[in-house]
Amino acid sequence: MDLQTAQVAELTGQVLLAAFAIGVVFGAVAQRSQFCTMGAVSDVVIFGDWTRMRMWALAAGVAVLGFNLMVAAGWVEARHSNYAAPRLIWLSNALGGLMFGFGMVLASGCGSKTLVRVGGGNLKALFVVAVMALAASATLRGITAVLRVSTVERVDLMLPTGQDLPSLLALATGWPLPQTALGVGGALGLAMVGFALSRPQGRSREVLLGGLLIGATVVALWAVSGRLGHLTEHPLTLEEVFLATHSRRMESLTFAAPLAHTVDWLLRFSDRAEVLTVGVVTTFGVVAGSAAIALASGGFRWEGFAGLEDTANHLVGAVLMGVGGVVALGCTIGQGLSGFSTLALGSLLATLAIMVGAVAGVHWQAWRLERRA
Repeated sequence: MDLQTAQVAELTGQVLLAAFAIGVVFGAVAQRSQFCTMGAVSDVVIFGDWTRMRMWALAAGVAVLGFNLMVAAGWVEARHSNYAAPRLIWLSNALGGLMFGFGMVLASGCGSKTLVRVGGGNLKALFVVAVMALAASATLRGITAVLRVSTVERVDLMLPTGQDLPSLLALATGWPLPQTALGVGGALGLAMVGFALSRPQGRSREVLLGGLLIGATVVALWAVSGRLGHLTEHPLTLEEVFLATHSRRMESLTFAAPLAHTVDWLLRFSDRAEVLTVGVVTTFGVVAGSAAIALASGGFRWEGFAGLEDTANHLVGAVLMGVGGVVALGCTIGQGLSGFSTLALGSLLATLAIMVGAVAGVHWQAWRLERRA
């Protein structure tokens, strides 16, 4: 191994270690603050309580501000992510988002919340993770992948530039992209932060802890992947590369496809072709961080299914999340925070669809409870 190759290997290790640490922080904060997008939607619909929704808005606002500040500084570019490509697969974003949103209600939480619950000893969550990973894997390259590619992904809209709002606005106006990102991202990010903090419940310790730190982890992983792990010229291939990412593009937190990649890594550990990636180590990190807080606070406890219907709901929900997360190109964290921070049109659409699907799921569950009463 020559010097340059050794340096790349060392840098890859640094990227993976930093990504794992960010995952640990995310898991610990999510466990401590009860950060949950599904819970936020449910609280609003059932109780009219906007506390956790303000936490989510604060996290999203911080992510938008942080990402676009980095764009303005020249550290990262939205076009280097999976979210801001010129090809807008709007039907996939919408349909996948609806499926994921409905599924996460049935499964008692999205992919990230499920991993947090695994760290707290929830065996139902472990079941959901396994089924969701299987469904995601099938939708990436299995039987449902064939259906995905031959149907919804054929419906697209080709844009003249990246689908992120700063790029589109810069093209339309002739303004420099860094300044445009700073203006658009700054305005939207500050508006979301302002909404979160505009009521006393948005300024509580839990909301500030969850919103600020969850948003910061998204920004931190963008920096690790998009700046620390970015080589303009790999010494072996002479190509631009983002180290330790499955997509070969810069990545931030997401928990749909990475669950499938994590299972692949565990099942094919001895295969040298299976290597650790940012998505895999952050998945492990979230469980580790959640477990540390649960054990330290005395909140760790084993929990199983209540009965047949509970099992069936979680099974269907996990399948919908696995399929929907891949079709939508992300989950509540992947599209709802990481993708949202780039201001990509597809991410905005997918996030809205996830919220709509979750509202429908909450109403459906309430209807079933009313019928049973």
